[in-house]
Amino acid sequence: MDKLIINVGRQFGSGGKQVALRLGKILGINVYDNELISKAAESSGFSKDLFKAKDERRSLFSFSSFFSSQGFGQPENYVNENRLFKIQSSVINDIAEKESAVIIGRCADYILRDRGCTLDVFICAPLESRKKRVSERLGISLDKAEELIAKTDRKRETYYNYFTFGNWGVASNYDLCIDSTILDIDGTAEYIIDFAKRAGYLK
Repeated sequence: MDKLIINVGRQFGSGGKQVALRLGKILGINVYDNELISKAAESSGFSKDLFKAKDERRSLFSFSSFFSSQGFGQPENYVNENRLFKIQSSVINDIAEKESAVIIGRCADYILRDRGCTLDVFICAPLESRKKRVSERLGISLDKAEELIAKTDRKRETYYNYFTFGNWGVASNYDLCIDSTILDIDGTAEYIIDFAKRAGYLK
């Protein structure tokens, strides 16, 4: 195929972002994670902080918190998650239209579900491995790491399930689910590429 989008869903602490970055490096294509926030803000004219605060979360945000101190509490000064999701979805569709890329999270597998050039992957790992990774990366205790993992995964699950009407992390939603601890980061990325070739996505 001329273009390929690899959508990477991931459990927190599974190394999913590292796998995505490795995929991008091997294939020579862009990886979009926080970059999606900047692109969405740029295309909408809204503050990047608004999208960052809302990233893979569900809640209601006030325009006044980001733009002015006037008009606080007025209905027209609020933007809900549906509006922000539509803006980010438009950015994701625009990326898929223009280039091959790796997109991390943000329901990209659902947003691009009608395109034939997408490979949907979910990266997972045992809890103990994720606790260790998060603890070392953030310099926190294993107990704090476990709390953060549970909180972050819950937010991602709620966000994904709400917008996709599906089930985050359930194997049937993806083309490939893989435990990153079995082959490590590099091996996982290489396995995904081999899978893509066997499936006809890559030559």
